[in-house]
Amino acid sequence: MSSFTSDNPHSEHPNTQYPIPNTRSEIGLARSAGILGLGNIASRVIGLARESVISGYFGSSGELSAFNLAARVPTMIYDLLVGGMLSAALVPVFSDYARPERREELARVASAVFSLIAVAMAAIVILLELFAGPIAGVLGDFEDPALQGVLARSLRVIAPAVLLFGLSGGVTGLLYSLKRFSYTALSGAVFNLGIVIAAPLLANRIGVYALPLGIIGGSLLQLAVLLPGLRDLRLGLSAAWEHPAVRRILRLYVPIALGLIVTQVQIIVDGRWASATGEQSVSWMRYATTLIQLPLGLVPVAVSLAALPSLSQRAAAADWEGFRGIFARGLRLVLVLLIPAAVGLWVLAQPVIRLLFEHGSFLPADTVMTAKALRFYLLGLMFAGVDFLLNYTFYARQDTRTPAIVGVIAVGFYFVAALALKGPLGFLGLVLADSVKQAGHALIMTGLLLHSVGRLRGQRIQGTALKAAAAALAMGIGVWWLIGWLGARVPAGLAGEVAVVAVAAGAGGALYLLALRLLGVEEVVALVNLLPRKLSRPGGPGKRSERG
Repeated sequence: MSSFTSDNPHSEHPNTQYPIPNTRSEIGLARSAGILGLGNIASRVIGLARESVISGYFGSSGELSAFNLAARVPTMIYDLLVGGMLSAALVPVFSDYARPERREELARVASAVFSLIAVAMAAIVILLELFAGPIAGVLGDFEDPALQGVLARSLRVIAPAVLLFGLSGGVTGLLYSLKRFSYTALSGAVFNLGIVIAAPLLANRIGVYALPLGIIGGSLLQLAVLLPGLRDLRLGLSAAWEHPAVRRILRLYVPIALGLIVTQVQIIVDGRWASATGEQSVSWMRYATTLIQLPLGLVPVAVSLAALPSLSQRAAAADWEGFRGIFARGLRLVLVLLIPAAVGLWVLAQPVIRLLFEHGSFLPADTVMTAKALRFYLLGLMFAGVDFLLNYTFYARQDTRTPAIVGVIAVGFYFVAALALKGPLGFLGLVLADSVKQAGHALIMTGLLLHSVGRLRGQRIQGTALKAAAAALAMGIGVWWLIGWLGARVPAGLAGEVAVVAVAAGAGGALYLLALRLLGVEEVVALVNLLPRKLSRPGGPGKRSERG
């Protein structure tokens, strides 16, 4: 994950006209984002391996589509009850108690929150087990009744993951507030190992039901990796739900919950409409979504989570100049890294999908349809990436109502677009409607942010975006030409596919960095050289962060 600045950003380029940044703050943000980014790289690589294993055994079959709809349920419940609370309430509130002198009180608050999460999630697991059939009828609209049965049985198998997801989410929020990013960075990678291990061992015996078992195993591994990060906190069962901090968390969370309910309705409707357009549609969308999540996880999610504690502290101190500076640094980082990712994925869509998924039961026709879905999703990638950081600027100020209201409005954009497009475009219309939603949400949030904290004058946002776009365009043209040139010269088969993707991606990255240097965007190259030295220094920022 590339970033920027050196100890003295002007030492090698004395004629640069940029304002001198807060180097320590930029390095701290970039280092934290770098740790999360490295963990996300591991997680996404293993996630791609997971999807590659799945594609080999199940292709884009209807049974896989049914499982994918069932697998949405634990994630939806987590997003509704814990995920939304994580960034909007848990991290800001826990951060207030994260100072060493308040650790004992932090342990009491965390114990109460974790106990509340465990009780709520356990109750939901029981309800899912009892009512899996009717819930499956809401989630899917497959023409084949057998696929509805697969959906219900998969839901019963995967239900316990709800409890494990909830506990992991609570622990993650506490670790973020303590700035102990290493544990959370590793946890996502081990989660994906569940299916990577379970599918080869069990797929030939129990079919698609190996996948929900893999999710259960992965969620157990994830929680096991996170817990050692809390070894110096005395946690236990607690019903102290009247504690002011717990009430504050719940108060912050209520607006987010109301907005998320609308979002979850959209996800359910989206899955139901997609299953009605053909039994393979959900699987094609899932594979494309996996590729979209790669740059989202590596760039904006990592940057936003790394920036949230610092944004929260600046907001609490009413340091709005510092707040704007942290946001601007994060935004420049997102733009410089996400713009080339979007262009590269667009150009390399079919070669990448062919390499990762086209084997076993996954056919060339599946590659074509997945590539179409991927390109439609890419139209909303930049908006989705910027939106992460925008949302977190409001959460840092403990304003959860605004993102929730805008989220409801954006879902309205989705429904309008989906109703207009799903008839002529099928499942691709649903994908395009999602991009419309992302664009609408990001544009509204940008306007509200500028109105609330002031304009970002002197922060080089527009110049950085234009230079990154120009460099990415040059990269895209070069990669497109290189793919055609290599395609006529490399041998058919796996070795040739690897060569095309590796050479084209490597050359594209080098061309992009060269273009950035020629255009005067010096921050990226400077911090690429700086970061390894910072990470290797004894007593450097890493040790301070790990102690919290």
